[in-house]
Amino acid sequence: MSDATLHSVTQDPDDFAVQIADSIESFIVATTEVARGDEPDSAVPFLLLEVSQLLLAGGRLGAHEDIVPEERYETDTGPDVDVDDLRERFARLLDPVDVFSEVFDPYEPRKAPVPFRISDNLADIVTDLRHGLAHYRAGRTTEALWWWQFSYFSNWGPTASATLRALQSLVSHVRLDQPLQELDGLDTDEDLAEDDLAEEAGRVMAEEIARPLGLRKAPAAQ
Repeated sequence: MSDATLHSVTQDPDDFAVQIADSIESFIVATTEVARGDEPDSAVPFLLLEVSQLLLAGGRLGAHEDIVPEERYETDTGPDVDVDDLRERFARLLDPVDVFSEVFDPYEPRKAPVPFRISDNLADIVTDLRHGLAHYRAGRTTEALWWWQFSYFSNWGPTASATLRALQSLVSHVRLDQPLQELDGLDTDEDLAEDDLAEEAGRVMAEEIARPLGLRKAPAAQ
């Protein structure tokens, strides 16, 4: 772990809470480093890896029995850390592929795709994870696990899953040498139907974004 003070040396590294906290802390540290923009050529592949690893921790939380906090009311952790700078850094780093479309709930029929931003999603995920980390660092382990599990179901789990799909799709478009659709002019403030999304889409060849985002095309088949 990058934060040597996160865990006591007496804690069992095989303990479920320790492993979940390690995964969450690792994600926060790693994505914050990516947002600095020091290595833009590897940003997208690295985010794909980090979000995938985070969702493994989320899956473990989701499969775990319901975690019940010890107190009836959640202990106040103070104001959440401002993530606007993180959000803006990701927006600049991921332009022009920041906006993507996603079906919010796959079990609700005939729902039109909704526009999202990878930068917004990553900042929101970090906010949720940091909130639980504040409980964990204060020694409220059960409350931290409860928060991470609850927010996994209600917010950061679906958000991370949608983000993973966008990142994986982006990498696949480039590696398979397939044209990438650009939602030119689409913004998350708009409420557009499926036909509108299709109309807004413009063609952008994958090689135009592959180099600055650290992606390479798959070699041509022999």
